[in-house]
Amino acid sequence: MIRLCSNAFALLLLAACISCAPPCFGQSPDSDLILLNGHILTVDSRDSIAQSIAIHDGKITAVGTNEEIRKLAPKSAKAIDLHGLTVTPGLIDTHCHFDETSVLYDLTLSEVTSIKGVLELIRKKAATLKPREWIRGAGWDEAKFDERRYITAADLDSVAPNNPVWLRHTTGHYGVANSYAFRLAKVTAETKDPEAGIIVRDEQGKPAGVLKETAMDLVTKIVPPYTREQRRNGLLRMMADFNKEGMTAAKDPGITPEAWKLYEELVNEKKSTVRIFALIQGGRTMDSARAAFAQLQTQPKPPLSLGDGMLFSGGVKLFMDGSGGGRTAWVYEPWYKDGRLDGNNTGYPNIELAVYRDMVKLFHDARYHVSTHAVGDRAIDTVVDTYAALLKEKPTKGLRHGIIHANIPTDHAIDTMAQLQRDYDAGYPETQPPFMWWIGALYEASFGPKREARLMPYRTYTQKNLIWAAGSDFFVTPFPARYGLWSSVVRKTQTGTQPFGTVESVDIHTALKSYTIWAAHQLFLENRAGSLEPGKDADLAVWDRDLYSIPSDDLKSLKCQLTLLRGQIVYKAPDSLVLAN
Repeated sequence: MIRLCSNAFALLLLAACISCAPPCFGQSPDSDLILLNGHILTVDSRDSIAQSIAIHDGKITAVGTNEEIRKLAPKSAKAIDLHGLTVTPGLIDTHCHFDETSVLYDLTLSEVTSIKGVLELIRKKAATLKPREWIRGAGWDEAKFDERRYITAADLDSVAPNNPVWLRHTTGHYGVANSYAFRLAKVTAETKDPEAGIIVRDEQGKPAGVLKETAMDLVTKIVPPYTREQRRNGLLRMMADFNKEGMTAAKDPGITPEAWKLYEELVNEKKSTVRIFALIQGGRTMDSARAAFAQLQTQPKPPLSLGDGMLFSGGVKLFMDGSGGGRTAWVYEPWYKDGRLDGNNTGYPNIELAVYRDMVKLFHDARYHVSTHAVGDRAIDTVVDTYAALLKEKPTKGLRHGIIHANIPTDHAIDTMAQLQRDYDAGYPETQPPFMWWIGALYEASFGPKREARLMPYRTYTQKNLIWAAGSDFFVTPFPARYGLWSSVVRKTQTGTQPFGTVESVDIHTALKSYTIWAAHQLFLENRAGSLEPGKDADLAVWDRDLYSIPSDDLKSLKCQLTLLRGQIVYKAPDSLVLAN
């Protein structure tokens, strides 16, 4: 059965169709597009599957069979033959540090499997530089190394004694520097650990190389920043690569004012091909929170936007704890290190609890959206209890406060999130299924069996009528959403093991919602994206296989053939079978 726009204008449109089909799609021959012969997964409330879509001026006007859509379309409409390929809504990443500047200009270490391999890359890079020039890199993971240990300053000194080096870990919660960088930063054995940070030390108490959490600032503050042109190039590269993966929107957490200006610039130049919902970094003090608040006040609140739905000043990002892989997240029971208890280490809160409450209150009372990073079970409890208390104090529906990561929620946290969603439209987990794959070995070594079984409890969420939004946390994991769809279903590590079990797996129908309609909700976009329905923008992706019928392990290797944003083609695979007439 054909589905048409449900608003008043659509009724007039339908009346026009009955009397004279061609005019119902408008005057401009370039504004009408129909997609035919497809297998269209609409992700609507009934999970309907259609064959054809009609688009006018970037919006979906009808969904139905080939015959139904052909009857509505004017002769001038452009037609795309999908040849039976599968269509989904454009995929959405609800937690992506949206920037490939590092990929363009630094060493990428995410595929390196040994410290020896890292050092060889550093040695080659140093040979191209003058003394004192910085070497930067990102993506290393000790759980993937043959040596199964951290990179040390001494390692880096052996290949780059005359250049400062800073290599960010894949989690983003720690990194390693060499001795040259420590000298420039004036970090010595006498340097005390900063608040909420750790300087990893050797047996003599000297900095060994790794800096965790706020301790990273000791070195990163002196690393030369990227130029404005480099950062612009990083954004454009990211948008193009997103589109290649059938992705059309992202929530970018913790941006700077400079990044916002670049986003505005690209929107104004009509070069933005990904919708961005940006969160301002709130910091760890009331002063930093007030600065973020002042910046938010200069922009419209969602669902209002810049560029007609292309750029949202979404709200604020706060931190409650650190990293599961780095064992700095705040938990009730001690972390493990390489499968053994890590002493009494239960991590720690990143912020004073009273200050955190005051920060959330500042934004909540002014009706701003808040998303808080919380990995550990104790941190998650603290965040959801803070949201619950402030919502009880000032009941406000529709702010959609989020819990970023929400890796190992307690039963209490799950019940509280369900209640907040039901009563206030708040308390949404913004979670990253690819963690189980890309850093699964690191998690397995750190969490222990009890917590592993509770990691990302998607099936429990569905049983509690609780929805979540999915993402990648790029650069922590690769951003293609197909990896997250696959991980949500199979829960495998890179080596193919399943230490997190399959009890909390969900099917592909549910996983797809977490990257489409549920994700759109967390970007305040559910009325214009996230499903393929009349009246919504034509953000969609065409795939080489049917997500609903292929073996679960094949989800990981899906290939995007075509991506549309607001009805405009923003990516077409070179070998695509999709044809336009």
